[in-house]
Amino acid sequence: MKFTCAKNKLQEAISIAQKAVTGKSPMPILQGIHISAKSAQLTLIGSDIDLSIETKIAADIQEEGTIVVDSKLFGEIIRKLPNSSVQISTIDNNSIEIICEKSKFTLIHMDADEFPNLPNINENMIFSIRQKVLKNMIKGTIFAIAQDETRPILTGILFEVNDEKLNLVALDGYRLALRSNSIDNDNTINAVIPGKTLSELAKILSEDEESVNITFTPNHILFNLGQTKIISRLLEGEFIRYNSIIPEEYNLKVTAKRGELLNCIERASLMAKDGNTNLIKFDIKDDNLIITSNSQLGKVREELNIILQGDELQIAFNSKYLIDVLKIIDEEEIILEFSSSVSPCVIKNIDNTKYTYLVLPVRLLNA
Repeated sequence: MKFTCAKNKLQEAISIAQKAVTGKSPMPILQGIHISAKSAQLTLIGSDIDLSIETKIAADIQEEGTIVVDSKLFGEIIRKLPNSSVQISTIDNNSIEIICEKSKFTLIHMDADEFPNLPNINENMIFSIRQKVLKNMIKGTIFAIAQDETRPILTGILFEVNDEKLNLVALDGYRLALRSNSIDNDNTINAVIPGKTLSELAKILSEDEESVNITFTPNHILFNLGQTKIISRLLEGEFIRYNSIIPEEYNLKVTAKRGELLNCIERASLMAKDGNTNLIKFDIKDDNLIITSNSQLGKVREELNIILQGDELQIAFNSKYLIDVLKIIDEEEIILEFSSSVSPCVIKNIDNTKYTYLVLPVRLLNA
């Protein structure tokens, strides 16, 4: 194998493929990146079996071939080379030679035949969505996935296609995040995608108007971004019926300025760091929201003007869960719906279309 390509293009391709290489696999070959040089194109693949990423770049191929090189070391070498063209060729003793200007490296490579094949996916069950939209939907839900493995299904995000709408849903037992967007597809799809896959996908998706094509099979999902393909296995099992968790009625409704509310909660949370509960209390009455927190460190009181419809209420929350939600909402005005001091708080945008967030309260001993 022998090829020449631009250093910055190669570095970018390595960075994309590396996102699937965890370094924790019992198979040493999966610590590497699979590189194939064929017909004016270089194909790089990283995989940990559950997640595989393939990306292609143009290159001047003088001699076709396939190798696997250590992902971390190869990536570091290319990153530190001068910004120029890089020539890579196989030499004796299972090695490759990397030459860039006056730099020359020799690096051992592995046998490409040992690298597992990518799942074979027939790309006919496709719908498209703009990369920018999907990126925002992932960012708007991924913080709410479960972090512990006791219920593996909750470490993923539900992809639900229904009535020409894509819903992304994440929940961890304390909060729920739902983002929706219209799509031009009348199929019905329910699949749960690992959080790791979507976290890495969000880093690769662009902020422009380009589309990503999405294909489902019974066991896998494929995201096709043109030069880059991301293939992930789906999580097995039934996702929680989230619709039954979201309250349809409420006893009081608060309209508030998101930025002001976030600032108040962040300040109040400074006193709530005593213990792990991050406890803050809301006292809602007379178009006022009073936020307090008391701990061994001291106490704090914040007051915020709101528009209140309904009864007054005292309720407590883990401040972290509210802060997570308020930070990823774009709108400046939001609605909070409450039913009782032990029922979830539902957070929506004014026209109630794009998202729904739900945060469970903390029970107070005197409540």
